[in-house]
Amino acid sequence: MFLKLFRGTGPGVVLLIVLAAAAIWTSAFIHPHFASTLLYDLNPMPLYGLLKSILGKSAIAGVLFSFVLLVAVSFLLVNFNTTVFFINERTFLPAIIYILFTGVFPDYQILNPLLPAVLLLMVAIRRMIEAYRKNGTAYNFFDAAMLISTGSLFYANLIWFGLLTIIGIAILRTWNVKEILLAILGLATPVIITAGIWYVAGRDMQQLLYLANYNLFEKTGTYYFSRISVTGLIIIGLCGLISLWFLLSVINGKKIKSRKTFIELIWVLVISLTVYFVLPSVSVEIIYIISVPLSFIIAHYFIFSRKIVLPEIFFSLFFIIVIVLQVIYII
Repeated sequence: MFLKLFRGTGPGVVLLIVLAAAAIWTSAFIHPHFASTLLYDLNPMPLYGLLKSILGKSAIAGVLFSFVLLVAVSFLLVNFNTTVFFINERTFLPAIIYILFTGVFPDYQILNPLLPAVLLLMVAIRRMIEAYRKNGTAYNFFDAAMLISTGSLFYANLIWFGLLTIIGIAILRTWNVKEILLAILGLATPVIITAGIWYVAGRDMQQLLYLANYNLFEKTGTYYFSRISVTGLIIIGLCGLISLWFLLSVINGKKIKSRKTFIELIWVLVISLTVYFVLPSVSVEIIYIISVPLSFIIAHYFIFSRKIVLPEIFFSLFFIIVIVLQVIYII
């Protein structure tokens, strides 16, 4: 029932997704607050610090800004598939699935650096895919690396996704030293510009190094999972594994560009999980990035699975658990 409502492609589905997003973020609007105990909020990276100063001390302004970014990212996912057409069907499912993911941890539905970082990461991935079969040197990887590096000035750990540019070259192109150097230069450019502005402004350069080191390697607070959130994660994990297995079973039958796009997205998932389990500075906020590839992979499974009942069960349970989490958080 729930899944069938969101499988359409008409304007009514767009309105339904926006209304669902508002419902899934209800607790954030009722109880707006700041993430004062998290690393990226205690000592924010330069662009996130600038964003915080612009929005001021209004928690609700931060929630509204994040909600607008959430909707933008969700429909950017849809537009990405519409442009590249790697799922092989026009669908709004990636948008609603991504929004559902953001409802798993209601206490992170606040102003945070992940959403602007994810927005830049999505544009970067799109730029890399556009390099497929491009004649001559593809400067797309410079653009993509620069976008990822700029995103790291909001959320420092996005810098590890700079590896995607090298992986993208390996997947989409023949090995080209010039393109690899361009990718490295793209990663360095925003950092160099930021350091230059920091120096000209008379700020302490040691403070800039401290911010980067603090946000990349300092241990963040421990997140305590509730029973309902653990239940939700188990369902998501099971659905994700089944969806990934389904994708891998049919991926060789897809068109080359579609196959390469999915492989690039799988690498996003691999890097996300790696930084979560390896780096002490990364906590459950990484779900904003992990859910990007998972939204596409799960949407692909929901659309093409011959077992109609199972996707409906997974989606309905996911939706219900997120709503329950919102109610509990509000109470």
